[in-house]
Amino acid sequence: MLEQRIQQHFIDSADLIYQAAQGLSQCIAAAIQALLACVTGGGKVLACGNGPSAAEAWQFATFCVTGFERVRPELAALALTCDGNDMARQYARQVRALGQAGDVLLVLSVTGNDANLLAAAEAAHERDMSVLLLTGRTGGKLAALLRETDVLISVPHDRAMRVREVHSLVLHCLSDGVDAQLLGEQEIAPCPPP
Repeated sequence: MLEQRIQQHFIDSADLIYQAAQGLSQCIAAAIQALLACVTGGGKVLACGNGPSAAEAWQFATFCVTGFERVRPELAALALTCDGNDMARQYARQVRALGQAGDVLLVLSVTGNDANLLAAAEAAHERDMSVLLLTGRTGGKLAALLRETDVLISVPHDRAMRVREVHSLVLHCLSDGVDAQLLGEQEIAPCPPP
């Protein structure tokens, strides 16, 4: 019984990833172009999310700074932090303090309805920054806030674990796409055996 449940997770994940590949590739390509315009223009990427999405934001910022699968110069990126003190406005304050015109705010949210992330996106627009939103299903209130220069990547699912699985893959696609555009196409060598 437990093994069947585990196998079903793999099947459900694979099905969603296959659907998302077709439906999201154009949005992901637009997000890569926005990131490239930002970093090649001297801008920086600010990334944020709540809970597990905050960890994904940190991971993406790390990929920008340290590299993804290839050695390359550092790209300016920072994961915003939220320590629980004035959570409703903490991200927005950091965006106002650190963000400048031409920068990008990457927001990760399963529902798209987090008040502190809405405030951060509004602060980014005040600073003439673009917003890249990774969310689930409809994108919630955050999707309604987006402008023409922003990019919505909305995973077609309601279950949080499935949305986060695709978000992780999207972040890998963004990292790989930026590297490919900056460094050219290159076959990646497999990891050496332990």
